[in-house]
Amino acid sequence: MKTLVEAFIDDSDRYRGTDVPPDRESRKRMLRSLMNIRMPAPLSEDVLRIQDEYLKERAEEKGITDADDIETAYEALGCRLPGAEHMALWQGDITAVRCGAIVNAANSQMLGCFIPMHTCIDNCIHSFAGVQLRAECAEKMEELREKYGQDYEQPTAVPMLTGAYDLPADHVIHIVGPVVNGKVTPEQDDELSLCYSRILDLCMENSIKTVAFCAVSTGVFGFPQERACRIAVGTVSEWLSSHEGAVDKVIFNVFSDRNRELYEHILSEK
Repeated sequence: MKTLVEAFIDDSDRYRGTDVPPDRESRKRMLRSLMNIRMPAPLSEDVLRIQDEYLKERAEEKGITDADDIETAYEALGCRLPGAEHMALWQGDITAVRCGAIVNAANSQMLGCFIPMHTCIDNCIHSFAGVQLRAECAEKMEELREKYGQDYEQPTAVPMLTGAYDLPADHVIHIVGPVVNGKVTPEQDDELSLCYSRILDLCMENSIKTVAFCAVSTGVFGFPQERACRIAVGTVSEWLSSHEGAVDKVIFNVFSDRNRELYEHILSEK
C-alpha cells in the first residue's frame, strides 16, 4: 500500500514530497483524499494495476452482498404492491453490492465529489471505483459539451451510464436529482419520479437486470425522506407492473435506521 500512496503523492503537484504516514489507517485516509482531489487525467498502467488490486482487496474486506441473496419485499415484508416480488430493501454500503448497476446521486458536473474524505455517496462511489470512473465521466461530459456547448451541465433526471471499475457492480448509473430549498414543489416531485423511471428505462435498454438505488435527492439535497420514499416506491412499483420481466430486482439501498424504517413502513402498508 505504501507504494500506491507514494505514487499518488508523486502524481500531485500540490502534495509531491509529502511523507507517507507510518500506519495503515492513516495511509488509507491519505490515499482516498488524494484520489478525491485528483482531476481526471491519465495514470500509468502500473499504478492503475496496484490501485485496482488494493481496491478489490478493500471490497473483499468490507464484504460483498450479492443482489440475488437479498430477500424481496414480498418475501421479507409481505409487501402486496404490484412488482413486490421484484423489489427489495437492503441496509448497508452500496459500494459493496454485487449487481448489474448501482445508482449514484451526482451533481450537474458529473465528476464526483472533490472534498477529501466527504461522506456523500458520490464521494464513496468514486473512491471505491477508482480514478478511472472520474476519467470516464469527464470523457462523456466533454462529448456532451462538444454537442451542446461548453457551458453544458447534466440536467436533472437524465441518467448517465458508466463502468463500475473496482466496484463489485457491473455499472454505475449517475443521476442528478432535484435540489429542494424550502417547500417541495409538484415539479420537483415529478423530477424525482423521473429519476427512478428513467434509470429503469436505461436498465431495460442495456439489459441490466438488477439495480440498487440510493435514496436520490435526500440528505444534503433537501428532499424530505418520507416523501422521497413514497415517490421511489410508487414509481418503481408502477414501472415494474408496466414492464413485466424487464428487470429482475430493484433494490432500495438505505444507510440509516430511520430511512430503513420509512421504507419498511411504506412497503408494508396495505
